Amino acid sequence: MLSSFRFTIGRAPAKPKSWILGSTQVCNMSTEMTHEVVPYKLHRLEKGPNLQVKCTRDEALKFYKQMRTIRVMETTASNLYKSKMIRGFCHLYSGQEAVAVGMEASITPDDSIITAYRAHGWTYTRGVSVKGVLSELTGRSTGCASGKGGSMHMYTKNFYGGNGIVGAQVPLGAGIALAHRYKGEDSVCIALYGDGAANQGQLFEAFNIAKLWDLPAIFVCENNGFGMGTSAERAAASTAYYTRGDYVPGIWVDGMDVLAVKEATRFAKDYVLKNGPILLETATYRYHGHSMSDPGTSYRSRDEIQEVRQTRDPIGKFSELATAAGLLTKEEIKKMDDEIKKEVAAAAEAAKTDPELPLEELYTYIYKNPPANTRVRGCDDTVWAPTK
Repeated sequence: MLSSFRFTIGRAPAKPKSWILGSTQVCNMSTEMTHEVVPYKLHRLEKGPNLQVKCTRDEALKFYKQMRTIRVMETTASNLYKSKMIRGFCHLYSGQEAVAVGMEASITPDDSIITAYRAHGWTYTRGVSVKGVLSELTGRSTGCASGKGGSMHMYTKNFYGGNGIVGAQVPLGAGIALAHRYKGEDSVCIALYGDGAANQGQLFEAFNIAKLWDLPAIFVCENNGFGMGTSAERAAASTAYYTRGDYVPGIWVDGMDVLAVKEATRFAKDYVLKNGPILLETATYRYHGHSMSDPGTSYRSRDEIQEVRQTRDPIGKFSELATAAGLLTKEEIKKMDDEIKKEVAAAAEAAKTDPELPLEELYTYIYKNPPANTRVRGCDDTVWAPTK
């Protein structure tokens, strides 16, 4: 069905050269588009998110820039690891950018997020600069956790990590949701985990208590198809992760579509503030291996990865959608790409050259706000002896 058109600013041209179905245009440049998403799958819900999702030009600029920045940042992190500037564990988010960007678009800074060790993209969308992320990866004092956390343990306000224990962040997320409720805050907690962690028993305990107390928690399974090197089908009797909360309602969403994720999150936040927890499954994909020690090609073919890049890539899909609708131009996208490359390159250089913490800082900030006269054994005392 044809949509009516209106002009939000300026004057309508006498004879517009082109029209985009479902869009508002000014001087051949759209200010808004309507996008139809892949239908959601619902569990214990009579009604789900809208299938028609609107996107403004400002949102398109923001979403593209954020997703592209995460992609370039992760590619740079991979190179830093290969050059041995990053040590230890390093789990890259490339391919999953639409989940972090889409969800962040429908929440506020007062809402909380806690995730697993694949946390770089989430750290960035929560407000940490590219330099703060890369410097943390290289153990520099200018990192978001002063270089003490590394890849798996990044934090900022209302972002509780990056957690290294598989699935352990989910009950912590339920606790954060309880804190929001206890303090009377109109906020939610999003607790994310992967399909590999979905079989952990502690998740079901968290679902249970969250539903029992109707906590404002959004549990999100980022299903990228593989738990380390094992496909979801080989690890789980049921791969319908959005139904795994049983009595907790669930939604399946195309995690490669930033607008679908945005709308599902909007719906989920509104739901949990009124009714208690909900479970989202975002169907996504990771391009790299599980970690840097995993080439990622022994349990899947290179052709499979290439096919996803060509047909489902969240950044490519969104840029095609936005340019076809007239929200963005190819020239604008190229300009953003160039600016992002420069920003990330400068951050990478700082991550190589910024100072590391001195050795004595190894024992500081064990507690954020320690009680008065608190002493930590082995840190605050040269010689420790038990109190008699």
